[in-house]
Order: sequence, then structure tokens, then C-alpha cells
Amino acid sequence: MSDQHADKRKAVALKYEGQGAPRVIAKGERYLAEQIIALARQAGVPIMQDPALVQLLSQVELDAEIPPELYQAVATLLAFVYRMEQKVSGSADKTADTPDTSPASAGPKS
Repeated sequence: MSDQHADKRKAVALKYEGQGAPRVIAKGERYLAEQIIALARQAGVPIMQDPALVQLLSQVELDAEIPPELYQAVATLLAFVYRMEQKVSGSADKTADTPDTSPASAGPKS
């Protein structure tokens, strides 16, 4: 990874407890982003790279629920995470694809 790329590294951590919308529980750039990612790996939390979604989520205040405009993109992300967890436990189809969480899929449908 080049130093230029490392300077732009961002991370956002979400938590969903089954009620309401997911919340932003951590976010950061550069060193803090690396720490968030390292802690997630240590805890076995799935990590997904989606720079466009991270950019949008990084604008949400800490401990705030994600806005309705991001529900579709985050729902797609959560579905992917759940499929991956099932895949690891051996109870799901082994062909899970990376979801499309691009900003175009995050906006309201016409």
C-alpha cells in the first residue's frame, strides 16, 4: 500500500441490535481507521471494503442511527455479512457474491 493510499484510509463501524436502524459506533481516518480495522479483525467482525459507502457513513454522527437514505445500502451490506457468517458456519450456499452498495443503490428508488 502506498503512503498516498494510506493517508486516505477511512473506516466506519456499525452496530445493529435488531431494533431501529444500525448505529455508527466508530469512525476514523488514517491511524484511527487502522485501529478500528485491527480491532474488528481481532473480534472476528466481518470487514467489507466499500469506499463510497464509507464516505457516506463517515458523515453520520457517532452513536447516531444511519439516515433513511442509506437503509438500502446498509441492508445489502448486512445481508452480505449474515450470508458470510452462515458460510463460515457451513450452513449456507458457498457462492455468496459481494453486494452492490454503491451510492446509486443507496438512494431512494424512483
